[in-house]
Amino acid sequence: MLLGVDVGGTFTDAVLADAGRIVTAKASSTPDDQSRGVLDAVRAVLARAGVDARDITRFAHGMTVSTNALLEGHAARTVLVATEGFTDVVELGRQARPDLYRLCVARPAPIVPAERRVAASERMGPDGVLRALQDPDGVAAEVAAHAPESVAVVFLHADRHPAHERAIGQALRARLPGVHVSLSHEVVGTFREYERAATTEIDAGLSPLLAAYLTRLARRTEDAGLPPVRIMQSSGGLTDAGRAAEHAALTVLSGPAGGAAAAALLAARGEHPDLLCFDMGGTSCDVCVVEGGEARQTAGREIAGRTIALPMVDIHTVGAGGGSIGWRDPGGALRVGPRSAGAVPGPACYGRGGTEPAVTDANVVLGRIGGTELAGGLTLDRAAAEAAVDALAAQVGLDRIACAEGIVRVANAEMVRALRVMTVERGVDPRRFALLAFGGAGPLHACALAEELDMTTVLVPRAGGVLSALGLAAADRRATEQRTVMLRGDALTDAALREVADDLAGRARAALGEDDADVREVFAARYAGQAHELTVGPLETPGAAALRAAFDAVHEERYGFADPDAVLELVTVRATAVVPGPPVDLAAGAGAEPPQRTSRRVVFDGAAHDAEVLAGDLPPGLELAGPAVCELREATVVVPPGWRGHVDAAGTLALRRETAAP
Repeated sequence: MLLGVDVGGTFTDAVLADAGRIVTAKASSTPDDQSRGVLDAVRAVLARAGVDARDITRFAHGMTVSTNALLEGHAARTVLVATEGFTDVVELGRQARPDLYRLCVARPAPIVPAERRVAASERMGPDGVLRALQDPDGVAAEVAAHAPESVAVVFLHADRHPAHERAIGQALRARLPGVHVSLSHEVVGTFREYERAATTEIDAGLSPLLAAYLTRLARRTEDAGLPPVRIMQSSGGLTDAGRAAEHAALTVLSGPAGGAAAAALLAARGEHPDLLCFDMGGTSCDVCVVEGGEARQTAGREIAGRTIALPMVDIHTVGAGGGSIGWRDPGGALRVGPRSAGAVPGPACYGRGGTEPAVTDANVVLGRIGGTELAGGLTLDRAAAEAAVDALAAQVGLDRIACAEGIVRVANAEMVRALRVMTVERGVDPRRFALLAFGGAGPLHACALAEELDMTTVLVPRAGGVLSALGLAAADRRATEQRTVMLRGDALTDAALREVADDLAGRARAALGEDDADVREVFAARYAGQAHELTVGPLETPGAAALRAAFDAVHEERYGFADPDAVLELVTVRATAVVPGPPVDLAAGAGAEPPQRTSRRVVFDGAAHDAEVLAGDLPPGLELAGPAVCELREATVVVPPGWRGHVDAAGTLALRRETAAP
């Protein structure tokens, strides 16, 4: 029996899956200690399923501990040890302004301030030692004087020649037992000093915080009789809690990556292998792309203005969720987010003291959310939602309905922008994708977003409200090793490729603890003289010629041209060891009970419509036409006029637009 638990900003979701059924539950998140909310959700799903914790064979978890720490600027007291003359590399960065025309905008301050940066007398060059490491014990003593909780060690060219980092690491661990030490060649293992230093600093700053959380969680889960927890990594694969605690930088997208894993599972087993995925929860909206049944990956990205150079699912996040607050800016315009009502007090309609109008409150006012009970056992307070929207309406000079529609439209505009970032801005036509909507609030807005992008198909999984947790339960176990190799010209041979790939494959299998694990290899390459790489692979027939052909094809697709006569340079090789997740029957229990049918007035484009309301599980074969509202157990689907729906054998609701965009 499989258990997946995903922590969001408002709710913590749990999914229990076995051979014959999928059981779901939600509990309010507990930001002060996420482990309490995790156990609340686990108890709720176990009670609903009528099983005992000792029946669970695998427990997978996605959380936002690392993400929240980055966003809020929290980190352990960290000391940076760097090559003499290069202690300020993170602060200097790439000298690129985050906003071209906003000269006053600054990047986040480095996690390690200048007074806690320690210089080590040593120097490695591309070919080896230029200056031997001097007095590692003395460096360790200087670090100890700062009373650190964590230490980041970043030496020049340590990705190729890590001997000096290892020596300093050994001295630090001997001098400071119990203090976390992050060595850049272990954390990143690739070139580019700034990116490697920034990632190692993040890893060092966050690892003690994550380790403390995982220790609390392990204590609670052990007391509850649950198996050891596995943690979702940003790459979309699970790892054991010990490795996650040692390298928190691996988990900064832990929560959203569960949704990407579930989307890839649906794409691989369904009729739509290409999906534009849209996960809207209570606090944020996450967007990713699945092509050919695989979630798109990236070699690194910025999160909260900080660079992380590690493989991860390519996800774009905006602060637009069901709990995002509507407000009036100084110019009198209606705005939404990024501030959120969060889990406590939550939107006004939760009846827990919230007074500011959230997106969820606007949907209540428009009739799109009704009934008396919300997900997580909350009771709907319609009067509180109306009062909150009325207060904002008075500020912006609108009536209640117009203000509620305005809140929804502004939130939609933010989410459309995120969808465009992942498609149109990268030369990808969104019209060839189906829009997969999940998260508690995603299906409420999906059809409106699809219309903005001229998309014709929206998919809502049966467990759409807790899909990230389902993805966790079924996720692969993964470990990735990478190395910068810089092979070009005559040096780029089949034998050289095989030597590097085999070594990295062995390291990845060892990190996973599975000697027989399948290994997927990808290659970051460029034409000689270019500054950035494109990633290709896995290759059907590994070798230099196949790499060249694949790179030319990807370059032409991305930039509109290829240069077969240019010298190809292989920059980085990445090997990922994979143990496939257990099978999950997505159709288990679909349509076991027929939905209850009622009707209510729902507002679309300023006009009220009599909409059919279906509450409960949707049976396979069901047909429906908009306007309609489907109240699933953990999510609500809004079907506007001009849309029709069909439920497939797995219980997924496929919505299609009948009328083309003007």
